[in-house]
Amino acid sequence: MAVTIDLTNPAARPARTVRPDSDGKPTLIGLTRPEMARALAEAGVPEKQLKMRVSQIWHWLYIRGVSDFDDMHTVSRELRDTLKARFTIARPEIVEEQISNDGTRKWLMRFSPRGAGRPVEVETVYIPEEGRGTLCISSQVGCTLTCSFCHTGTQMLVRNLAPDEILAQLLVARDRLGDFPHKDTPQGAIVPAEGRKVTNIVMMGMGEPLYNFENVKKALLIAADGDGLALSKRRITLSTSGVVPEIARTGEEIGVMLAISLHAVRDELRNELVPINRKYPLKELLDACRAYPALSNARRITFEYVMLKGVNDSLADAKELVRLLKGIPAKINLIPFNPWPGSPYECSDWETIERFADFVNANGYASPIRTPRGRDIFAACGQLKSESERMRKADRLALEAAMIAGHGAD
Repeated sequence: MAVTIDLTNPAARPARTVRPDSDGKPTLIGLTRPEMARALAEAGVPEKQLKMRVSQIWHWLYIRGVSDFDDMHTVSRELRDTLKARFTIARPEIVEEQISNDGTRKWLMRFSPRGAGRPVEVETVYIPEEGRGTLCISSQVGCTLTCSFCHTGTQMLVRNLAPDEILAQLLVARDRLGDFPHKDTPQGAIVPAEGRKVTNIVMMGMGEPLYNFENVKKALLIAADGDGLALSKRRITLSTSGVVPEIARTGEEIGVMLAISLHAVRDELRNELVPINRKYPLKELLDACRAYPALSNARRITFEYVMLKGVNDSLADAKELVRLLKGIPAKINLIPFNPWPGSPYECSDWETIERFADFVNANGYASPIRTPRGRDIFAACGQLKSESERMRKADRLALEAAMIAGHGAD
């Protein structure tokens, strides 16, 4: 039975507030070390102390996981007061936390407005498995790609997430799972028996990560920093629907594992399922995959293939898939379609999926069938969506005018 935690009940909330400051103070989360040093210098920290202070704050943010400056016990009271007055490190608001009957957790997080706009909401999913725990992180509020099988694609793009908002999803998950030092795991939570609770992250949530390249890059490099969150780049996977010009940059500048949201082996069908294919057709996409930096049998590309009944699940499709991927070190994740309200598709029959997988396996490509997780709380692949909407221009201009008038009144 799925469970929704009532976060209006104070007993269910984290010990520290998760609501960001309302006065728009800049956050220290998501800054590179040089950016943090500049921010501290502007706050009056002497130049000769900057390297030490950045190291201290970095430790408290990303190793100890604090969300309140008062918990930084190795930082002087005077500096803590200065930091509190000028910056924030608060978590976003957790609007809702749902727990699937299979142990999958989904958080709906609300971020404060950026500029003139409303607060926005995104969904983040934790998938516990034997020996690992995977966090599925969102990169945008909504999406521009309108993939016909994906629930997120029915939500228009509202805005990109900033680096701190991307990282905040990881920090909140580690908070709620007791994955920071001296934090307790919730009673009854399904998590790996040993080691970290979040062992892997996948950029497979809401949005297209490569349409938010710079922010995603900064967040992932901080997540992989060995003196902080210290996630191995081999345990970070970025999934793209095929933004070809950014694929090489992903390998060169971020260096994480790559996944391709493929789903069809013919341009005509992929144009319908994944409309970005009209701009970057299969040949261009697969050429970019073959040229992906550091590609090898030890660093394979994952091709994601959702199984749609009577659409892309024939033996002929399996044969063409093997032909297309020839020469690319790869594995193929077969994803049983996860239904959502108004979807025009059905999931392929299990026998059809197994026959497809058997053929691909027999031809030298690992093709695991992904077990659907979190379907009962709409946390499965392709089911994520929030209610956030882009503000109409007239509403945005009215809000800007009100903000200006309010500022003048101060």
